[in-house]
Amino acid sequence: MTTFQELLDESIKKHGHCCAGQVIGVRMAMLGCRLVGIDDPKDPKFRKKLIVYVEIDRCATDAIASVTGCQLGRRTLKFKDYGINAATFINLDTNIAYRVVSTESSRDYATQYAPLETSPQRQQLIGYQNMPEKLLFDVQQVQVDLPETDMPGPPRQHAVCDICGQKVRDGKETYSENQTICVPCSNKSYFKQLKPYTFPDTDDISPEEKQ
Repeated sequence: MTTFQELLDESIKKHGHCCAGQVIGVRMAMLGCRLVGIDDPKDPKFRKKLIVYVEIDRCATDAIASVTGCQLGRRTLKFKDYGINAATFINLDTNIAYRVVSTESSRDYATQYAPLETSPQRQQLIGYQNMPEKLLFDVQQVQVDLPETDMPGPPRQHAVCDICGQKVRDGKETYSENQTICVPCSNKSYFKQLKPYTFPDTDDISPEEKQ
């Protein structure tokens, strides 16, 4: 695998700034990949062999995606909104999986591993780079039962909502009273429907006017 500093630099460039979360995410990804036996997750042979579940939408998640190359669009990065700075790494070839959690106690240890720094932010930024993994993370081997519809590759299943006619992929539809229903029509979505948008009629507009 590429060195920690190279991976951190790459992650910072993608994320947009350097922070303690980037350090944690890079080290978490390096540890998780090592535990499941994947040395270079960006090697083409591992493109669809590594799946990572992340449990928070914070800086560390961007770093994990950067190091592993896992992406939502490839269905190799999965998001569970638990609000916990943790990630689970799964080797699809071996079914070995480990969940790595950032410890809360690591904040207290940061001063010991960055004694020359005076601000808490700098102590964490430098301390998290220097402290041993056993102080920075809690690790547990886990089992993840991945349904076929969550696997990388083309959709295994399609359904059509009986209410709006929208096609639903990968088994995400619900059922009620013998009806197939998409999540938005089940009133369990993240948004509340107001009114549809009406596109302006541009049929009579010339190409010159459109410019």
